[in-house]
Amino acid sequence: MSGPTVRPDPPPDYSTRVAEAARRAHATEHLPYPEPDTAGVVVNEGLLAQLYEAVSAVFEIHSFIRQPNTRVSARFDGTLRIDSEAAYAQLDAAFAPLAHTPIFREEDGRPVILAMRGRYAPKPWPVWPNIALLILTVISMLSVGASIEMAQRNMPVNDLADIYGNLLLGWPYALSLTLILGAHEMGHFIAARRNNVPASWPYFIPLPYPISIFGTLGAVIIQRTPPRNARQSFDVGIAGPLAGLIFAVPILLIGLATSPVEPVPSGPYMLEGNSLLYALSKFAVFGRFLPGGGEDVVINQLAQAGWTGLFVTGLNLIPVGQLDGGHVLYALVGERARRLYFPAMAVMLALAVVVSQAWLLWVFLLFLFGRVYIPPFDTVTRVDRMRQVAALAVMVIFFLVFVPNPMQVVIPEASPIFPSV
Repeated sequence: MSGPTVRPDPPPDYSTRVAEAARRAHATEHLPYPEPDTAGVVVNEGLLAQLYEAVSAVFEIHSFIRQPNTRVSARFDGTLRIDSEAAYAQLDAAFAPLAHTPIFREEDGRPVILAMRGRYAPKPWPVWPNIALLILTVISMLSVGASIEMAQRNMPVNDLADIYGNLLLGWPYALSLTLILGAHEMGHFIAARRNNVPASWPYFIPLPYPISIFGTLGAVIIQRTPPRNARQSFDVGIAGPLAGLIFAVPILLIGLATSPVEPVPSGPYMLEGNSLLYALSKFAVFGRFLPGGGEDVVINQLAQAGWTGLFVTGLNLIPVGQLDGGHVLYALVGERARRLYFPAMAVMLALAVVVSQAWLLWVFLLFLFGRVYIPPFDTVTRVDRMRQVAALAVMVIFFLVFVPNPMQVVIPEASPIFPSV
């Protein structure tokens, strides 16, 4: 088959436009990362002709550039003949036997198709690290649950051996938080699999008592390839928080209903912060806002697990980087999501300085990872109206569950410096 050398007469500004397109195509930051496997891909006239023919089936080609950079075999400027999502699916199927991946981009309001060398073919990962981390995290959460139960039973705790000798006392907390975090990550996992996005099984992160009052830093799944488009990215990002809340809210309400309301301690004590949803949950169960009137609810293991589930959901919905909120925001507005990084960092730093030093860890983590975004293969296809409405619902959830001051030490002789709301 001969190469695609026959083209229509170019417009008068053709050379200028192609030069500008070539300059832009040399930039690789708009390509998905990590790189696909490009081994064995040989670009010749025959292959270029096949790519040209496949693209022309879904795209009215106005200009065509061979090998604009080391990762791209060809660039096509023009107009889509069919819906962008359907066009990508058809072109991806046509590119697969040619060992190429189509990349849809938009420049100056016009679609651009790049034929990127290689296909994403992630190799299977072993499951034993996931299982080992899950076991360690359960033990870690048992230690936290046991410390809660022993405190409420006034059992003596002289050293860590006392807590770790009574690990089974912490099973309500460990089981409840495992359900919440597991549902969260499996929401991501199932949404990824339904959208044909290869993803790992959840990796739980243990952090035992007394290093952490939660027993874990949460859990993550790793997407092995970028999503196909913003709709897939949105679905995967939103599925985790929603699935986790399905378990967190009932567990919280049951825990509150089975927790006693008692006078606040006469000595220093730790007070968990109120989110709007947590405060409303206490009002729904007890008919009043707590703490108040010198009393507060002494939350049991179930309530602590539910509170932690809400807290983790709020952290994940911060709209930056690889957090769930960052995925949702990037799916909605694309590269403009990066503009929120510095305002978000300023807010988090203000919380760390004014409210609680516990936020310093998150400031550090956001500094390292808050600007990391992985663009989908197709950025031309945008989220639909239903997903836009769902995004507004997620924003509401974020404001309902975010806790500005997660934990504070209250000294009864003096008023707290900062409110717990």
